[in-house]
Amino acid sequence: MRAHLARVDAVIVQAVIAGALSFAHLHDLAEAAGQGGWKAWAYPISVDLLLVAAWRRMRAHQRAGQPAGGARLWFLVALAASLGANVATAGLLDLDHVPASLRVVVAGWPAVAFFGGTLLAHEPRASEATPVPVSPERDAETPSAPPADDSPRNALPPDDTPDPIPAPAPAPRAVSLPPALVDRVQALAEEHRATTGQPADPDAVRARLGLPASMTASVAAHL
Repeated sequence: MRAHLARVDAVIVQAVIAGALSFAHLHDLAEAAGQGGWKAWAYPISVDLLLVAAWRRMRAHQRAGQPAGGARLWFLVALAASLGANVATAGLLDLDHVPASLRVVVAGWPAVAFFGGTLLAHEPRASEATPVPVSPERDAETPSAPPADDSPRNALPPDDTPDPIPAPAPAPRAVSLPPALVDRVQALAEEHRATTGQPADPDAVRARLGLPASMTASVAAHL
């Protein structure tokens, strides 16, 4: 636990020292470029705040899997301003005779920082998920999944039992015929026997008399 606290304390101390040096370099450069008084102290605050804000927003977008191009751009701009001030005050630039181009860059920095900070503040946060609208027509056109086919599950096993043999239809009952019709049947039967020597067929006699098929049994009963 103590080793962990010592390591954290060392990181904090290093960060404080680096921040103080960068802060001083930005102040010196702004003052040399004609920004005196409180304005020289406001420049390093503006650069460092834009750097930290852009870094935090960029990391939040990356963790959420969203593009972080805008935050990365302003992070690089603020980093370039901080590194430029550190390099410029390293003896490579005569702070007593600052070029006019550098004075223009320093004077224009507040507008650039304000623009970048405004864009970062109004950029959608990574936690805000954009809902995808669903069109009712598109939802209606989406075919529904076909119902599951349960026929294999509910199918009955094949029945190997042979189909029952249907019982024969009962023979039609003989209906008593009128005496005149009985005489006619017997006369036709005698005529057939005399002609052919064979007994008459009940169905043939019934057909000659013009009776329905259901009367065959009645005719046969009187032959």
